[in-house]
Amino acid sequence: MDALQVVAVVLAAVATVVGVAVFARGVVAIVRTVRTGRPLPGRWAPVGPRLATLVREVLGHGRFQQRPAVRAAHWVVMVSFPVLVVTLLTGYGQLVDPRYGLPLVGHWAPLEWAVEAFAWLGLLGIGYLIVLRQRVRPRADESEVTQRRSRFFGSNQVWAYVVEATILLVVVAVLVLRGLEYALGVQDGEAWATALHFPLTAWFGSAWTSASPDALATAVVVVALVKILVSMAWFVVVGMLPTMGVAWHRFLAIVNVYARREPDGAPALGPLVPLRDAAGEPLDLTAVDDLPEDLRLGVGAIEDLPWKGLLDVATCTECGRCQDQCPAWATGKPLSPKLLTLALRDHAAATAPYVQAARAAGASADALADPHLGVDLVASGVIDPDVLWACTMCGACVQQCPVDIEHVDTIVDIRRYQTLMESAFPAELGGTFTKMERRGNPWGLPARQRLDWAKGLEFDVPVVGVDLESTAEVDWLFWVGCAGAFEDRAKKTTRAVAELLHAAGVTFAVLGDGETCTGDPARRAGNEALYQMLAAQNVETLNEVGAQRIVVTCAHCFNTISREYPAMGGRYEVVHHTQLLDTLVGEGRLRFAPGVGEDADGTTVTYHDPCYLGRHNQVYEPPRELLAAAGVTLAEMPRNRETSFCCGAGGARMWMEETIGERIGTVRAAEAVATGASAIATACPFCTVMLSDGVAAHARASHDDAPQDGTTPVNRGTRPAPGAATTGTQEPAGPRRAAAAPAQPQVGVPEVADIAVLLRDRLADRR
Repeated sequence: MDALQVVAVVLAAVATVVGVAVFARGVVAIVRTVRTGRPLPGRWAPVGPRLATLVREVLGHGRFQQRPAVRAAHWVVMVSFPVLVVTLLTGYGQLVDPRYGLPLVGHWAPLEWAVEAFAWLGLLGIGYLIVLRQRVRPRADESEVTQRRSRFFGSNQVWAYVVEATILLVVVAVLVLRGLEYALGVQDGEAWATALHFPLTAWFGSAWTSASPDALATAVVVVALVKILVSMAWFVVVGMLPTMGVAWHRFLAIVNVYARREPDGAPALGPLVPLRDAAGEPLDLTAVDDLPEDLRLGVGAIEDLPWKGLLDVATCTECGRCQDQCPAWATGKPLSPKLLTLALRDHAAATAPYVQAARAAGASADALADPHLGVDLVASGVIDPDVLWACTMCGACVQQCPVDIEHVDTIVDIRRYQTLMESAFPAELGGTFTKMERRGNPWGLPARQRLDWAKGLEFDVPVVGVDLESTAEVDWLFWVGCAGAFEDRAKKTTRAVAELLHAAGVTFAVLGDGETCTGDPARRAGNEALYQMLAAQNVETLNEVGAQRIVVTCAHCFNTISREYPAMGGRYEVVHHTQLLDTLVGEGRLRFAPGVGEDADGTTVTYHDPCYLGRHNQVYEPPRELLAAAGVTLAEMPRNRETSFCCGAGGARMWMEETIGERIGTVRAAEAVATGASAIATACPFCTVMLSDGVAAHARASHDDAPQDGTTPVNRGTRPAPGAATTGTQEPAGPRRAAAAPAQPQVGVPEVADIAVLLRDRLADRR
């Protein structure tokens, strides 16, 4: 070896030892942090389905479905990482012998093709991602409102640049090395120095064949050393920064995706995780006397999180896809799922060493008095109360996250602690909880009014326990729900569903005053005790009447009874009314007029996907099929199906006032109005209420903005007003205006109605 090679070998050896050691230190730090979390049984098995999901999710990049270009770019960059590792191993040998090749596979054509293909693809991929980041990143000279529109707002841009620069330098070094290897092989007269072995680099490597062998050998050593030093520098940087999720996610995401809540690959939506004790076992709060006095309910401190929750926050890539889709963030509220995750990540990393030390010290006085233990996440300022309570639990963040972070489960666990242990919840919820506990519904109305919706119907609605002994005597038990029984707009839906079922010859019965709230608002507000009390009461009632098949009109009741009651011992066949009506149409038992084609009347309807019907339960097509059967033209909003924008009522937000930013319902209503549809169809009473109020507020805002000189007013719903909140990849959300109290519909204002109401008005035998 000459002097250059000796220096290169020494530098590479030192860099490798330091890089591997520091990287190992980072691994230890992350493992230590994750291990401070509580146990969470069931996240390692079943192995087969979890491995299948891991392979499918990682190789298929399923969470990038709305971003095909990003999906392709990220995929090639990801795959290039393990493929190009062979060039790193070759590089160490080239420091000693510039003509070195790996034994057996060093000049194996298929491997060389793969290396060159993924080097070029990696270069194109990282180039595209760099350009994309520069195009959409927030800029210092912009207002905060404008900066917030970028999904990278709040992300550490420097860390991202380090990762991007590392990948760029490595793939360029690989390509340059391949060209130099080709030129050196030609100089040496090697049989493998052909375009067959260098299909994508021989074209520029041939330009160097005129150089001397010594010069080419020196260039190989220098470029190989640069590649090794860049790689080891990256190891050092990420090892020193265990919170650098933009780098660590390429390792942690594999574990995080494997340990996801649903082994079959479904997102962590639908039912909430149960309230668990310190050992990770579900807690039954209906047996209060059996609970330990010192039991901590929910997540109050960082060490109360389960280990998967801590792995979640460590895995965050800071890509901002969750933030981009969050309705709270898009309407000017302080909640960003990404920033919440990063706050927990940084706090966990800073606290973990003290938690470990305190646990190692056992029950000593010093350990118990350690100020780093039991730090209240909200009271200490790690999480602002406005952030915690702004969440509608629509699930957009979970559905969009490419590394399967379970944001909703973490948020509800923190709410549980605040509600059950600290009684620290929004004032409006106090009255709601009381009404649910005393009257069995959030409106606080007497149970005797639960059948008022049926007055004036042309047929009798049988009540189980009064007119019938059990549900075995009818086809379906109709779960009316609190909104369907007490809220005027929802009552119209209840009547319409009853009339449609009657017209189709379907027999059904209701529970009447035997119903009580399913507990959905209480559970999502963190009041698990109230939820379990209501759920246990309902399950007992349903089991007593022999309920087997249940149809519901409320998306929240649908989710709760079908997905959450099984854990309470209530297992039933539960369908949403749009599913049942769609089946009846398919069977020819319901016909509508006007029909389709020449009989259509040209009515245009836009459909709003309720979060708890669509995203949480994947029911997208039945409502649309019903509208098609009724002969209306469907005008889709830009955000629909998986990317549907929330109405703002979920997560118990129906019972809380919006005092920060825009009203979510008004923003969604503006988007619906902008389609030009004459009606907005919904499939959930909460959505009907929020969108009705939103349409009224939007109409008043448009009237206020109308010119006073008699000219035609601008449709403000088609583009954002100055300062309007938008998402980074979707259409403008609408004007930044606070909603006022509901007003009477105006001319040109679309009607907001449940699909059942629209269908009932089009029944063929009613014309």
